[in-house]
Amino acid sequence: MHRKKEPMSRIHEALKKAEQERAGRVLAPLDPKAPEPADPGTAAEESLLSTAGGEVLGSSGRAGEDALAQLTQEALKAQVRKFKWNPNPQTMLFFGQEAYAPGTEEFRTLRSHLYAFRDLEPVRTVLVTSAAPREGKSFIVANLAQICVQQPGRRVLLVDADLRWSRLHLTLGTPATPGLSDYLAGEASELSILQRGPLENLYFIPGGKHSSNPAELIANGRLKDLIRRLSPLFDWVFIDSPPVMAVSDSRVIADFCDGLLLVVGAAMQPYDFVQKTCLQFKGKRLLGVVLNRAEARASYGYKYYGYYRGPDGDGDGKPKG
Repeated sequence: MHRKKEPMSRIHEALKKAEQERAGRVLAPLDPKAPEPADPGTAAEESLLSTAGGEVLGSSGRAGEDALAQLTQEALKAQVRKFKWNPNPQTMLFFGQEAYAPGTEEFRTLRSHLYAFRDLEPVRTVLVTSAAPREGKSFIVANLAQICVQQPGRRVLLVDADLRWSRLHLTLGTPATPGLSDYLAGEASELSILQRGPLENLYFIPGGKHSSNPAELIANGRLKDLIRRLSPLFDWVFIDSPPVMAVSDSRVIADFCDGLLLVVGAAMQPYDFVQKTCLQFKGKRLLGVVLNRAEARASYGYKYYGYYRGPDGDGDGKPKG
C-alpha cells in the first residue's frame, strides 16, 4: 500500500523536530565534501528509519530498536550506502587477491580460534587494541574482519573507534565522514554512519570528523547504545581502539564488548610492559594475544609474517614519526 507523500512528509518533519528538541540541538548535515555513493542506496535520513510497511520510526526508543533488530540482510543493504572503496593492496589482504596469498592463512587460524571461543561462551563484539602505537592493531582488525566475511552468509561490522588517530578509512580507501565521532556527538544516526564497499557483507563505521574531546565522546554512553543496537545485525563486530597505555579509551570500550584481543609487535615491547598492559583489563575477557611482525622461519612452510609489514615497515601501514 502506498501512502500519500504529503502526510508522510509531515510525519518526517514532526519526528525530526521532536528528536532535535530532545537532543537540545539541530542535527548537523552530512559532510558535503563526501563523495557520492557507488549506488543510490537509501541511507536513513538523520534519525529516521523506514520499515518495509512504510511506517516511519525514530532511531531512539523501543520502536526504533525493534525495527533495527528486524532488518533482514537485503533490507540492511538497502538502508546503507555503498561506496567505491579503494583499499591499500599492501595491507588489505582479501580484496580480490589470491585466496591463499602469503599472510592470509594466519588470519584463517585466528578466525578459527574466535569460533572456538564462541563454542564455549557467547562472543560477538571484539575489541582489538595494542599496548603502544605502531604495533599493527589496525592492520590486524581490518584483515580479521575481511577473513570472517569470506564465509558464506556471515555479516561483519568493522568500527574505527580510535578517534585520536583514525586511519582505517585510509587503508580501505573510503571517506572518513560521517562516522563514529559524528554519531557520538549527536550529529548523525546509526544507519547514516554505516557504509559498505565491494567486499560482500563487510560493513564499516569510520572514525568521523576530528574531535577535540574524544575521551568524553567515548564515555558519554552513546557508544554503548550503538554497540547494543547494531550488534544483533551482525555475526561479528570488531572494534579498533587507541593503544591501552597511552589513553583510557580502550578500557572504557572494553566494558561494552564480549572480549578483546591484544596485538603485540614482536620485539617491540619488553615482557613486563605487555604484562602490565594485560593487567589493565583485569576482570575483562582477554581472548588472547596476537603476535604481529614476527620474523619468518623456514619451518613455517612459507613466510606468513613477511606480508604483515606495510610499505614503511609498520604492521598497519602507518607512517613513522
